[in-house]
Amino acid sequence: MDDYPLIEDHGLIGDLQTAALVTTEGTIDWFCSPRFDSPSVFGALLDKGNGGHCTVRPAHPTHSTKQLYLPDTAILVTRFMTEAGAGEVIDFMPVTGTTATRHHRLVRLVRCVRGTMTFDVEIAPRFDYGRSKHEVHLTQHGAVFVAEDGTELTVHPIREPDDERLSDVLTHREADLQVSLTLTAGQQRGLILETGAEGPPREIRRAEHERLFEETAGFWRSWLAQSRYTGRWREVVERSAITLKLMTFAPSGGLVAAPTAALPEQLGGERNWDYRFTWIRDASFSVYALLGLGFTEEARAFIVWLGDRVKERAGSDGTTGPLNIMYKVDGSSDLNEQILDHWEGYGRSAPVRIGNGAATQLQLDIYGEALDSIYFGHQHGLELGHGGWTSLRTHLEWLADHWDQAEEGIWETRGGRQDFTYGRVMSWVAFDRALRLAEANGRPSAADRWKTERDAAYEQVMAKGWSDGRRAFVQHYGSEVLDSSLLRMATVGFVAPSDPMWAATLDAMEQELVSDSLVYRYNPEASPDGLRGSEGTFSLCTFMYVDALARAGRTNRARLTFEKMMGYANHLGLYSEEIDPTGRQLGNFPQAFTHLALIDSALTLDAALDER
Repeated sequence: MDDYPLIEDHGLIGDLQTAALVTTEGTIDWFCSPRFDSPSVFGALLDKGNGGHCTVRPAHPTHSTKQLYLPDTAILVTRFMTEAGAGEVIDFMPVTGTTATRHHRLVRLVRCVRGTMTFDVEIAPRFDYGRSKHEVHLTQHGAVFVAEDGTELTVHPIREPDDERLSDVLTHREADLQVSLTLTAGQQRGLILETGAEGPPREIRRAEHERLFEETAGFWRSWLAQSRYTGRWREVVERSAITLKLMTFAPSGGLVAAPTAALPEQLGGERNWDYRFTWIRDASFSVYALLGLGFTEEARAFIVWLGDRVKERAGSDGTTGPLNIMYKVDGSSDLNEQILDHWEGYGRSAPVRIGNGAATQLQLDIYGEALDSIYFGHQHGLELGHGGWTSLRTHLEWLADHWDQAEEGIWETRGGRQDFTYGRVMSWVAFDRALRLAEANGRPSAADRWKTERDAAYEQVMAKGWSDGRRAFVQHYGSEVLDSSLLRMATVGFVAPSDPMWAATLDAMEQELVSDSLVYRYNPEASPDGLRGSEGTFSLCTFMYVDALARAGRTNRARLTFEKMMGYANHLGLYSEEIDPTGRQLGNFPQAFTHLALIDSALTLDAALDER
């Protein structure tokens, strides 16, 4: 692991169509273009030697680093300090529009703020996950990397035409570019890396850079000003909101689960999944968080995206249902899973997977989450049109015929289908919210059928999902295994937060799934999921636990758990999917689901503390 940065030692920048990770040592080690789910240009995060990177760092071997965001923006500042001087790299991506484009820019400004500092700059792209060789062409005004498939990465220097030439091109061995740059206090230079450039390299004058900087900062500050959140954890919540916005594909409104792929849930394990897609479940949860903070347009964009998915397969009779569990950001559904055998994986944790084979699984809970988000949007003025309602009715017809069957479940297990309690609970939610929507809007519906199925799902969960032996609701029928997904039972209104059965379930979970406030999904030894190895605690589940505790009136415990969880964020307030026993972050980074749950739990806990 010594040659791989910690997962948490990264910041995220993006332009609302793709994103890049920047280490605390000034290395861009993950960047895909032109979309989140496109092949990588820089991928050293998953193979240090063969993945490609863009590095800007001090030549002096002994230095300390600090990293921060410019307040209220997604502009990242990485600071370097030595006895001889202090410098910084300012990274951002100018925001693109809502039309999908191949044109994306990574802006890297380098400046010295004290003394003297020499920076080593290395640009070493590896196109198409390192599978495509390239050439580099130097010009008087920059450089162009050209891959075998025609993909290009153009390098524009940031400087005035009459500026003193402070950089030396040392070599471009193996078609890479190495530069040495010496600056004194007050001096600054930089570069813009551009994909899909419309012309040759050119010198970017300071005025143009300053315009890009001000426009980008202005966009983020203006966007964040829409937030209505004034609670106890404003800075944390708003950073999560910016992070979620960075993971939204603006042309479609789809939210990726994470901008990365194949980061391991256990070092050396095989739980290495591609998260650069839009899950129905995760994105549905975004509606609650976004509307809770006041970001109506983002919530509306996702509901439109969801509505398109509902309409396009409204008449499907497929065995996995009319909705896929996940899609590409543009709404397409070809997510064929592959293994990149030529990459060693993060920290040598192979396999490196791209695509996602779970896309064809049957997961019944997604219908409840989709209907719940549509209903919540309706309560906040996001009306559902006739076409959307007609398509939803066909989905409910399918669910009425198929909800009572085994499935793979929320955690996408690969050990065979089970009668998962959570799937039945969310089927109840789907019928319940459909009935409410029909009643509120006077829409035609199969109300009698939906009531019958809703009540049957409820009765079944109470009869088969509860274990007298465990004194708790369990993962699936016939088991004694606990599952933290059921923490949402009170959130969706299936059980009352004060119900003794619910209190007993929380107590059981605390004894088995909670480790010093951190929460596991379930125990894979007690409930084999078809995969080798173990995993860390799920950050999503910890925030769901906070929400459940707050709703149950256990506010002191909820607040302590929330505050402890704040200590597991990285230096920028970002969370990956999991946390291991040492406190290290694991899994894809940053994870949207975790930041959504953080916002939800903060809103619930704030309200509970105010009421108390």
